[in-house]
This record gives sequence, structure tokens and C-alpha cells, in this order.
Amino acid sequence: MLPPAAKPQSAADTIPSKHLHSSLNKIKHPVNIVRWTPEGRRLLTGSSSGEFTLWNGMGFNFETIMQAHDSAVRAATYSHSDDWLVSADQDGVVKYWQPNFNNVKAIQAHNDPIRDLAFSPNDSKFVTACDDSSLKIFDFSGGIEESTLSGHNWDAKSVDWHPTKGLIVSGSKDHQVKLWDPRTGRCLTTLHGHKNTISKTAFEPTRGQLLATCARDQTARVFDLRMMRDICLLRGHEKDISTLTWHPFHVSLLTTGGSDGSIFHYLLDEPNSPPGTVTSIPPYDTSDPSNAPAQTIHPAHRLQYAHDFAVWSLDWHPLGHILASGSNDRVTRFWTRARPGESDCFNDRYHIGEAAAEAQGTWDRRGGRRMMREEEEQEMEDEAEGLVDQKMPAKQPILPGIPGLTAPLQKDGTS
Repeated sequence: MLPPAAKPQSAADTIPSKHLHSSLNKIKHPVNIVRWTPEGRRLLTGSSSGEFTLWNGMGFNFETIMQAHDSAVRAATYSHSDDWLVSADQDGVVKYWQPNFNNVKAIQAHNDPIRDLAFSPNDSKFVTACDDSSLKIFDFSGGIEESTLSGHNWDAKSVDWHPTKGLIVSGSKDHQVKLWDPRTGRCLTTLHGHKNTISKTAFEPTRGQLLATCARDQTARVFDLRMMRDICLLRGHEKDISTLTWHPFHVSLLTTGGSDGSIFHYLLDEPNSPPGTVTSIPPYDTSDPSNAPAQTIHPAHRLQYAHDFAVWSLDWHPLGHILASGSNDRVTRFWTRARPGESDCFNDRYHIGEAAAEAQGTWDRRGGRRMMREEEEQEMEDEAEGLVDQKMPAKQPILPGIPGLTAPLQKDGTS
């Protein structure tokens, strides 16, 4: 099996249909954010308790946990240079972290919860989206606010900075998607495709020509920035769509997470229309591309029961072969592509549900619970060991005036 980067035209081969592992903390909290470290050796998760947890990227076991914020972690992103991590929380605080998770700066960016943040292409600035309906651009090195982008009429829920251009996109509770010029702070255009709160906006990272948005109207849309219009309408979700992510190499592979715990994978060049429905054609292939309706795309693969509750965050491994998901059911799950000829994974409980999988004999409820309990116990042991490793050694009393020389102990154990 070749890595996804070796087959950029074969997006279908990369669809992560197989469940690899479920990771749980000892004290469980909803997982609001999942981010792979730049080298792909670990997965960072941020929870509603304000904690960062690091999971091993190969064995998926617990590595370490730390109290990163005083309130729920709401957003986190790595710089393009891979030298910095910036995170934001429910109280409007933004923190800077080095790759070794040394916290070097904290700034009070907003007074309301920050919902998203993104770095500029050269990492000199970053932008935040907040529940106070504003976006703010900060100078990264100084941590100083440079400008405020005002125009949304309600909470700003998502923001992204174009990977190569001076262009910012934001989505809000006012159902609007706005594109901004970060230099002047001017709103360039407003996209009115959705009929409910925008939950995620993301530029396509490889070529930068497409913009994906999803909302609580059960649809996602893909816009072509060259035409400033929607070219794909992604249907299939029965509940609100809470997040989405682009594949790092395959331009046509888009993954969405639903508020019912489902994860759907879409191939933008394959409509996958259900039997009995008319397949719509792309606007590019019509005589009037600027006015033709958007092409309706249905999922190429469905993980209907990926999680028990809303999927809050999705992130691809830098090599593009593993997808991580974080959910309100307090579990972090890892997904990968099935081996050639492997079909058992399509009948597991994540595809057909626990009851159907149990009836088919592909899942044992009792055995599954036992395995989950054993995994939890192992994670608890790992976590306890990790916390012991982090403890500072006890300070020894030092003789006054002689650095490094400890005082001798008395018979009663005191110095």
C-alpha cells in the first residue's frame, strides 16, 4: 500500500473506513479539538476541562496530560513553520506554546469565548473568531492586536486564513460567510449559501482555489474562489454538520462530522447519487457556469455510528493515512483505510450500529465492554505513570552559603 502522497489522483483509496483505536482519559471530558503534531508522532487533544492530552501516533496509547487552560479549550492550531502552537479558550485567552509544550505567553484576546483561530501564510500574524461577533488580527511576535474585523451580526463561529493569499474567511451564527482583506479590514464579499449557523469554514490547503463551509442546516457547500459561487452542495447528513476537514493531499476528498456522531467522506468529482435520483452536472460543464445550480454530491462513504454524540473536531495525520476525530462522547478515535480485499470493517458497529453488528456476530456487546474497560484501565495506568513522571523531585535542604551541598539528616530524619 502506497502512502496517499504517492497517489494524488486516487482519493477513493485513501478513504478511512476502518476503525483503528478509541482512546479515553481516566477522567473523561468532551474532546473539543484534535490536532496532530507537525511531525505526526503524537495527537494533541484539547478538552472542555482545559487539559491537553498527548496520544502516541503509532500505538495510540496515552503519553501525557497537562492543565493548559483554566477553562474549556476551544481552538488550537500549529504555525506553518511548525515551531509554535497557539490555543484559545472559553474565557477569551490565547496562549503560545513551543513544540515541547512550554507555555511562553498568554494574552487576553477577547472577553468572550474564542471559537477558532488561524495563522497567516508567513506566521507573522494570526486571526481569532469570537462569540462577541468580531474577528481580531494579532501580531504574533508582540501579541498585540492590530485590527478588528466587524461586520457579522452574531457570534463568529469559524475563521481561516488562506494558505498563500491575503484572504480571511469567517462563518457566523448570522448564517453568513464573509471574505475579508486582512490589510484593510474590509469585507470583500458575503456568501449567502446557508440557512443556519455556520459551524466551520476552511480553505482547501493544496491549491487554495476552493472554500468549504458547513452549517446547522444539514448541508456543506464548496465554493470556487475564482467564480465566487458555490459549485458543490454536499447532502446526506440527517442532523446538523458540526465540523469538516480537507485531506492534505487529495483536493477532492472532504470529510464532515455530524452532530449525531456520524462521519461522512465526500469525493467532489463523484456525485454518488442514490438510485432513482437524477445526477446533476458540475457548473463548469454547463453553458452558463456562473448561473447554473451547484452540483449535488452524496457521500462516497458513511460512518453513520462513528461516535455516540456530536463530532467536534477532525484532523488528518500529516501523511494523510490516519484521520483522528474528537467528540462530545469524550472519546478520541483513529480511522484509517482498509487493506485491499478487507471487507469485515464495513460490517462493524461504526457502520451498521451496535444492534445490527451484534445480530450479525461482528460485535459482542459484552466483549466490547470488557475490552473497553481493559483499555480504560491501561490508559489509567499510563496516565498515573505519566503524572508521576511529571512530578518535580522533592527539594533537599541546602547548607547556607554552600550551593549544591545538602544539609546532613539528624537521627529523627530532620536536617
